[in-house]
Amino acid sequence: MNDHVRDLASVRDATERLLTAVGKLDNASVAEPSRLPGWSRGHVLAHLARNADALVNVLEGRPMYVSGEARDADIGRDAPRPLETQLTDLSESAARFQETGAAPADWSRTVELRNGVTDSASGVPFRRWIEVELHHVDLGIGYDLEDLPEEFVEREIVFLTDRFAGHPEVPHTRVTDGTRAWSTGRVSGDGGAEGSGGGPEVTVTGPAPALLGWLAGRRDGSALSVDGGPLPALPPL
Repeated sequence: MNDHVRDLASVRDATERLLTAVGKLDNASVAEPSRLPGWSRGHVLAHLARNADALVNVLEGRPMYVSGEARDADIGRDAPRPLETQLTDLSESAARFQETGAAPADWSRTVELRNGVTDSASGVPFRRWIEVELHHVDLGIGYDLEDLPEEFVEREIVFLTDRFAGHPEVPHTRVTDGTRAWSTGRVSGDGGAEGSGGGPEVTVTGPAPALLGWLAGRRDGSALSVDGGPLPALPPL
């Protein structure tokens, strides 16, 4: 079960790390490419600010974004801004999210995100934590998957393996760091030749940050070892 109070504190801490790191950049480096294809660092920062406001909308019962086109237009509009403007917007939008999260509310209620996805309200702070941590990595400014908090890495692996669980195009897969293990992909009866005991078709093994990088589409999985077949191709997030 999500602990929204604790997750809001984790979001605040992650945002402070992000703001400190971004504050060391300059206007030229903000305009440079990020690790996300087609996006500059300014695009990533603009997305983070607008995502904070979008999640405020979710918590307050409004549509997350007016439309996908409006979301993309807002990011494109805000991406070229100078560093100082980016920092102010990121800080102020983060504060609005924290203020909304601190208001009395029914955290067990169901809320709607993009594309018809629903979640409990208590899951929204963790979703924001995901945005802040992974996009900090995406900036390519010295913060990498190995720098992520251990609790975050484990919870995000759980989140992503659950997301791909039952997906007909992903083979039944065991994901393990050698100590912990998670299961994802299709289950028996969904097609494909599984083991006679109903076990996984494929086992993917590696350090937790590398597993997260593969599951989140941030790494190609070349550092992972795979038994039972090729490394599964995962659908885009």
